[in-house]
Amino acid sequence: MISETELAKLSYPGAPEITTEIPGPKSLKVLKDVPKYESLTRPGGAAPPVFNEGMGATVKDPDGNLFIDLTAGVAVSAVGRRHPRVVEAIQEQIGKMMHAIEAVSTRRTELAKNISKIMPEGLRNNCVSYFTQSGSGAVETAIKFARHLTGRSQIVAFHGGYHGVWVGSGALTTGDNYRHGYGPLMPYVIHVPYAYCYRCCFGLEYPSCDLQCAKYVDYVLNTPYTAADDVAALIVEPLQGEGGYLAPPPGYMEILKKSCEKKGTLFIADEVQAGAGRSGKMWSIEHSNVVPDMLTWGKGMGGDLPMAGVTFKAEFADKLEESSQPNTFAANSLSAAVCITNIDILIDSGYDLMGRATKLGEETKTRLQKASRDIGIIGDIRGKGLFIGIELVEDKETKEPLSAENMGAIMAGLLNQGIIAVPCGRYHNVIRFMPSLTITREYMEKATDILLDICKSIK
Repeated sequence: MISETELAKLSYPGAPEITTEIPGPKSLKVLKDVPKYESLTRPGGAAPPVFNEGMGATVKDPDGNLFIDLTAGVAVSAVGRRHPRVVEAIQEQIGKMMHAIEAVSTRRTELAKNISKIMPEGLRNNCVSYFTQSGSGAVETAIKFARHLTGRSQIVAFHGGYHGVWVGSGALTTGDNYRHGYGPLMPYVIHVPYAYCYRCCFGLEYPSCDLQCAKYVDYVLNTPYTAADDVAALIVEPLQGEGGYLAPPPGYMEILKKSCEKKGTLFIADEVQAGAGRSGKMWSIEHSNVVPDMLTWGKGMGGDLPMAGVTFKAEFADKLEESSQPNTFAANSLSAAVCITNIDILIDSGYDLMGRATKLGEETKTRLQKASRDIGIIGDIRGKGLFIGIELVEDKETKEPLSAENMGAIMAGLLNQGIIAVPCGRYHNVIRFMPSLTITREYMEKATDILLDICKSIK
């Protein structure tokens, strides 16, 4: 495993270091221009920090303030920003070719082979891939393919799910702010409960619940008169992201898969946020004994350049018409070269980033859980690897979500002390730790220290 000393060279030293108010004068100048020229429909809007430079698990703003970044660009920079091997791959590929038409290219074909080799057992070396530029595009494609392959229309998705914001993928996503006022979205979507053990919608507790939430999905899929009579696919995040960084209990995914098999429904694992080694395995579905029929991926696979796709069983390939789904920039040679390099780094035994994510993640969760005993607002700690959710509450007994005012104070406190984090969850009260897998233990501990100190100050 790579040493902490070597990992430290991949990020800026001395983080966090804040020398101005946040935002500083140079950042303010940039932020003032944002509403004039950019749509504020994107997350972040005209709010700090302003990203100017990035290296590994650290970021600098235009004023020179240095931050520890716990977001990795929302789970994008799996191997860290500007990894030397990625920069080298970019420089080499730029001198050869970047864009080709939607046709065969050496890099694209090489990437497809490499993707096949790292799929979960059961798909591995027995699958084909369709490339896109974003997770939303991958999900849109998976929906179309599932409907075409099955001749059915309905898609089952989950409460708390996030699969994108387009008309199809947005219909699967359940966040009010992504949907309200943009309808009607794609019809024939059925939403069912996800395994949110901390806030069980059935009022039960694991393990005495006997996985009632999963059995309810089986009931919907396989019982007459539930209106689930034409289901093409079930799409699920094996670890749910925007819905609160939720990790289902053992056996949950297996019940969902068996329910799909009884119905003749395809099982789609959405790995856009939890994949690419973040959970301690290449794909978070590998924490179960489930083989998906399709797997959507993105974010950390492309890292510094856009790259995403859907990979599916090889037996489906002949049932999808040739030239029916053009995508001009899919697997651009430059993006493909970067994705190939990211894969090489993720599976490099010298780095052992996935093994390290497991170990560092468990260490961090254990520390958070111990501290939570004396901090009244920490209600729950969950996740796998460097996919960690910290749910904050006003009261541990009632589990009332932490108020927007207190959450705002925490997020501002983190930023002002040099920590970039992004909340999530159905009540926007979950702090998520999703740093680059190359973050040093020192930086992870510093960020945790700062969060805990701020949480102690909230009354």
